[in-house]
Amino acid sequence: MKRITLVCGAGMSTSLLVVKMNEAAKKLSIEAKIIAVAEAELKHHIEDTDVLLLGPQVRFLLGKYKSAYEPKGIKVDVINSMDYGLMNGEKVLQHALTLLKGE
Repeated sequence: MKRITLVCGAGMSTSLLVVKMNEAAKKLSIEAKIIAVAEAELKHHIEDTDVLLLGPQVRFLLGKYKSAYEPKGIKVDVINSMDYGLMNGEKVLQHALTLLKGE
């Protein structure tokens, strides 16, 4: 089971993307637990995370989160702005899976 956490300012704008990513995971027969949280709530969910994807609006947190969580084995990156804007769940899911594979 892949555990993917999306972070944005309030956790609201990424919620629709989670729905789209879950649809893509089901279509591709990928077992994944995908959640969206507000930046302030991340600390309560980080232990259940394999990949942490930041919404473009909080990309300024990338360095902070990479240094804090990558040493713990959690992959961290920013969601592509175009994929985020188009709510392309399949592309964002594929990006998370690529990070997990270390590519």
